[in-house]
Amino acid sequence: MLTDFRLLAAGQTLSWIGNGFQTVALAVAVVQAGGGARDLGLVMASSVTFTLISALFGGLWADRLQPRLVMVASDLLRLVAAALMAAMFFADAYHLPLLCLFAALSSSAGSFFNPAMVALRPLIVPAEKRQAANATLSLLQTGSAVIGPALGGLTVAAFGAPIGFTVNAASFLASMAACLLLRARAERGPRSSMLSELAAGWREISSRDWLKGGLFGATAYHMANGVILVLVQVVAIERLGGASAAGFIAAAEGLGGTIGAAVALRFKPRRLLRAGWLTLLLMPLWALAYVWPAELIAVLLGAVIGYAGLIFFDVAWETALQDQVPQTALGRVASWDYLTSYLAMPLGNALAGPLSSRYGTNPVLTACAAVLLLAALSQLLIPGTRNLTRGPEHPAPPTTPPELAEATAL
Repeated sequence: MLTDFRLLAAGQTLSWIGNGFQTVALAVAVVQAGGGARDLGLVMASSVTFTLISALFGGLWADRLQPRLVMVASDLLRLVAAALMAAMFFADAYHLPLLCLFAALSSSAGSFFNPAMVALRPLIVPAEKRQAANATLSLLQTGSAVIGPALGGLTVAAFGAPIGFTVNAASFLASMAACLLLRARAERGPRSSMLSELAAGWREISSRDWLKGGLFGATAYHMANGVILVLVQVVAIERLGGASAAGFIAAAEGLGGTIGAAVALRFKPRRLLRAGWLTLLLMPLWALAYVWPAELIAVLLGAVIGYAGLIFFDVAWETALQDQVPQTALGRVASWDYLTSYLAMPLGNALAGPLSSRYGTNPVLTACAAVLLLAALSQLLIPGTRNLTRGPEHPAPPTTPPELAEATAL
């Protein structure tokens, strides 16, 4: 089991770092090709749209097939998309519709990969080690989010945007190789219609008050946070020191996430989910620091504290899902979770401009910080959230020999 986890962690770390290369390469390539903000916005909108379209189906197929096979197929598609982007810009043949198509392909494939990885984890990590495993992955992902764009920026500056896409393609190849080496297999029963299986996934959610309440709370949280994430960038640029301030703040957020993951590695309360929602109460401090005292040092401190709480919460939430939801439905439950996040965040992003124009930046930031606070506090009123204890509600799913599982999956 632990060998499988090490393979997954290594492959994902390389993939997360590679994504940082593509983030930088995409912006640079579009701007240098003369596309500007309009074209870049359309490419990003394509990514978000197809993420939404694919979100539920990713979890459905993760529960129908072996999660490992879904992950391999997803990595292959993302490799192809990144390679096609690299080829387009190597050939100096910029074509916006094609770029949107490649971005949509990559995002759709990612919507299949993420629920499959959630469904895979209970198969490769014993119940008593899940919190530590989730904290380790959060630590690696947070570190990659800092290292990837930094290395990507240096590489793209030195060698050009096509090399950034090429590195990302290579990172998906590494992730795919790691997934192919995984040995864990899941039992899969008979299939029903897709709609029936999606409905069964929702029943797993609605039967647990802490899970249903958490998804609705997260929807409100992500919508408010979507507004905040836009406005704080404007405040950082206009009031706190420009691009350098934005860079320092991003580094502070990464440091906070690293601290939160490190704490989750060591601190293992019996009622982990309740502790997670309590630590999420730290996030409003980050948003309010932009309003008062509105000084860079206060914002940096708020970013460290807030993001430490956020990442600790993420570890608590992922561990609760893996402990309490049957492995046979975990992919679909994870997909519903991703869908609520992806629906709410872009809506918040879109509302940021109109709301700040009508009411002012500081009042909107204050109101959204209040929503973050209430979204977290409301969960502590739910009995299941307060009383849920660590440990699996369901026994570990049986695994089958690799040869038999492969034959069944095919």
